[in-house]
Amino acid sequence: MDRRIDFYFDFSSPYAYFAALEINGLGKKHDCPVHWHPVLLGAIFKTTGAKPLLQMPLKGAYAQHDLERTARMKGLPFCLPASVPFVSLAASRLYYWITDERDAALAQSFARNVFKAGYQMGMDISAPGVISDIAVALGLSREQVEEALVSPVVKATLRAEVTAAEEQGVFGSPFFLIEGEAFWGYDRMPVLDSWLSRGGW
Repeated sequence: MDRRIDFYFDFSSPYAYFAALEINGLGKKHDCPVHWHPVLLGAIFKTTGAKPLLQMPLKGAYAQHDLERTARMKGLPFCLPASVPFVSLAASRLYYWITDERDAALAQSFARNVFKAGYQMGMDISAPGVISDIAVALGLSREQVEEALVSPVVKATLRAEVTAAEEQGVFGSPFFLIEGEAFWGYDRMPVLDSWLSRGGW
């Protein structure tokens, strides 16, 4: 079986912002295709009983500090979106619609632009209007984009993707799977890099 990295993320996850800017580079380094899978942590948290990271006492304050520290280390702009935490329905639906209607490369460009809008410019990336503008800026039809956001077929696709992720054991964001081996968290990316280099251990 050919190796591939399955990258699971929620647009509401600040650490996924960092991962989204790096994961394809890691895949290219190891000649390993990356398959992106937006999920909804809110739905998964109903199974795990977890809460949004930034809402947790003590841990939330640490995470805020660590996110800012990580951005400084990486030399990246960072701020929190206008609405945090939020449900990333619009962005996730459009990601899968773009994948189906056009191709995965364009969908990944869309996803990165959503992350940049939220975590570099502080825009409200929970808002369908903001998400639509990001998609239209990539050359997509506004009418088709707005239809996709309310399409029962697109809604069902996202629900199926979230269910499939849970069945694979996905419980957080970012989350990576390669040949059944799971890695959770942005801080596991160096470990994933080593795993790919050494062929596991």
